Amino acid sequence: MPRLLIVHHTPSPALQAMFEAVVSGASDPELAGVEVVREPALGATAVDVLAADAIVLGTPANIGYMSGALKHFFDTVYYPCLDAGRGTPFGFYVHGNEGTEGAVASIRTVTKGMGWVVAAEPVVVLGQPTKADLERCWELGATIAAGLL
Repeated sequence: MPRLLIVHHTPSPALQAMFEAVVSGASDPELAGVEVVREPALGATAVDVLAADAIVLGTPANIGYMSGALKHFFDTVYYPCLDAGRGTPFGFYVHGNEGTEGAVASIRTVTKGMGWVVAAEPVVVLGQPTKADLERCWELGATIAAGLL
């Protein structure tokens, strides 16, 4: 069974809502052939990444950058997964109350260096997520999961 790994840092109600929407989309009954694994960024390991067939990342934008937790995740898995993880499809979502450009750029830079392949456009939300934002998160999860079937 293909495995979708969701690596997230969820320190706020806004990010919790986005995370839950991604999980809901990825876990849609029509996608029952995909195993959805959720790991907090501070707990996810290279073993998790190497066992995954696709990945969704979730982070707040903190001072114009991805969260320290997601950065720690990348620091932990970068070299162990550099060769074996090339070609891994991924997507991501970012929440911020101000600028998110730096967080988006930093995720794109690291994942490009790892050889991961963008499988869906990122969901970037400023302020309180709207119903439309949460629907885009649902679609992100569903799109990445459907790509594994």
